Amino acid sequence: MRILIKLSGGSLGEGERKFSEGALERIAAQIKSLLETGNQIALVVGGGNLFRGRDLAGWLAIERATADYVGMLATVQNALVLRDYFESKGIVTRVSSAVAMAQVCEGYIPKRAIRHLEKGRVVIFASGLGVPFFTTDSAAVQRALEIGAGMLVMAKDGVDGLYTADPRKNTNAMKIESITASEVIEKNLKFADQAAVVLAREQGLCIKVVGIEDIGRFGDECVGSVIDGR
Repeated sequence: MRILIKLSGGSLGEGERKFSEGALERIAAQIKSLLETGNQIALVVGGGNLFRGRDLAGWLAIERATADYVGMLATVQNALVLRDYFESKGIVTRVSSAVAMAQVCEGYIPKRAIRHLEKGRVVIFASGLGVPFFTTDSAAVQRALEIGAGMLVMAKDGVDGLYTADPRKNTNAMKIESITASEVIEKNLKFADQAAVVLAREQGLCIKVVGIEDIGRFGDECVGSVIDGR
């Protein structure tokens, strides 16, 4: 199965550390397990552990578009860290960036990315969509559609699925096992930005929300929450 996994930048570290051996090892081990069972794996990684564009927008006269481009560079840094770490564990990996930087990684070409996947390589998509005003959630949906992924797996740090509210802030929040994208939009549930959910609904893309520690078991019915692309 071809799947795209969306990782938050925060999942790459622990505590105050931007990157940690333990976090990277847990992710790599699960990716390797999925590859060994015949899956084709692509990833989109955020940059929140290093820099969020929205934190800079409007500050020191920095325009939102510029801030977003700086945020894209953070995703490239994370993608390069993941690539080298994966390679050290025997996982052949390529980084594909929507913003051209030929000295450090490939430019994004859909057919080339698909060929890498067919050869058993992991592909990490960096720089989001390469344009401001769109999040890496939207990039994850877009890339999943472009490469023909059968499912988008959104791996969350600190939660194990989709809830009626943030379980870290509301003890009455209830886990949702299955829901449609239309219902997510109507109820304004906050697991991804709404533009990403709307696109997934329009194209019928299925999304599975799981905890970081459950990436390798995303196919189990008892794991995470399923968002049907309707």
